[in-house]
Amino acid sequence: MLAYGLTGVVNAVWGATLPATDARLELGPGRLGGLLMALAAGALVAMPVAGWLADRWGGQRLLRACAPAAALALAGPALATGPEALVAAAVVLGVLFGLLNVALSVQAAAAERALGRPVMATVHGTWTLGAVAGGAAITASLRAGADVRLLMAAGAATLALAMALALAAGKPTPPGNPHRSGYVPHAAHAAQPGQPSQPGQPSQTGQTGQTGQTGHHDLPGQSDRKGRDGPRVGRPWVMVMLGVIGAAAFVTEGAATDWAGVHATRVLGADPATGSLVYTVFFVAMTAVRFVGDAVRTALGVVTTILLAGTTATAGYALVLLSGFLPAANAANAANGASAAVACAVAGWALAGAGMAVVWPIVASLLGASDGAARRLSAVTTVSYGGGLIGPALIGYVATTATLPLALLIPAALALLVATVAPPLIKAAS
Repeated sequence: MLAYGLTGVVNAVWGATLPATDARLELGPGRLGGLLMALAAGALVAMPVAGWLADRWGGQRLLRACAPAAALALAGPALATGPEALVAAAVVLGVLFGLLNVALSVQAAAAERALGRPVMATVHGTWTLGAVAGGAAITASLRAGADVRLLMAAGAATLALAMALALAAGKPTPPGNPHRSGYVPHAAHAAQPGQPSQPGQPSQTGQTGQTGQTGHHDLPGQSDRKGRDGPRVGRPWVMVMLGVIGAAAFVTEGAATDWAGVHATRVLGADPATGSLVYTVFFVAMTAVRFVGDAVRTALGVVTTILLAGTTATAGYALVLLSGFLPAANAANAANGASAAVACAVAGWALAGAGMAVVWPIVASLLGASDGAARRLSAVTTVSYGGGLIGPALIGYVATTATLPLALLIPAALALLVATVAPPLIKAAS
């Protein structure tokens, strides 16, 4: 749990300082897009390797190796003196972020199997809590006049040490077959005969998922010995489908991480500190929802939860797009970001964060309950995080050739995709 929180702080040190880094090196939307593409390339190369390493070493040992290194790599962007050096540092950071994200997902899936109940949203809530704390600290420091380079370098050293200490006492999770409980994520809310009374709870001895036969639990991606098809998480087309859903979620989240602050400063006329505040508000909303997300999922079921998530995020992006048509901040109110446009955008990003909070935890939970969890998690994480990393770079390209408000139609459309397409697809996969 602590590793998730510290990783959120690491993400904040990168994301919340982007507006100030943009101003320091005069990057502009085009160079920012290239920077984010370099980050994506590094992560996409590392993620498939991470699954193989997690199977051989275990998730905890992989975390011990890559988490402190990922934090320390934040010093690279801090020390960059020009766009070229910044891109090189972003590639290294991307590789380590890719390893770290897969290792964290493997560990969270192992925790669900050990506890026999949903905890994925909660551990991701710890991640966003770290992001909120880090974003708030960056915002306060920038408002106080701190140099962004000093902030990133000090954060890199401090977080690397904290990661190493937090993970030193943990026990490595053994590689191999992960099944240690009967926990199976259920899509439906209502219990069926022979099923547990609440979705996401382990079956009692002598029960199975749907047939009431004794001595057997259905595991996603497998069929029982009677030949009946079980949940189809392990099938290639289902993995691709889950990757697309995860990618849609991460593009909308990545848009907030990398472009919410830039949108506030360059389009709405806010100052850089207010741009960092927009980032922080997004993660405050995401954190609040993730800490109740497991309970909501248990009460409503996976399908209804995904539907509500996509609908809320779509409404949020509608407000973000609307903010571009409202009067922007001017010399009189830019210092505190008091314009109606900024207020509208902040509300929109908050709704987007609340909506996207549980989408990836649900996808990771479905995969984590299946055999070969590390390999499948790494494969789907590659697709999903790849979308989340490439998407903001694509937004930068569209912003350069057209406008940033037009580019934000991309994550808005993907939020709508989650609301309309994900529920029936999740139901078919469960």
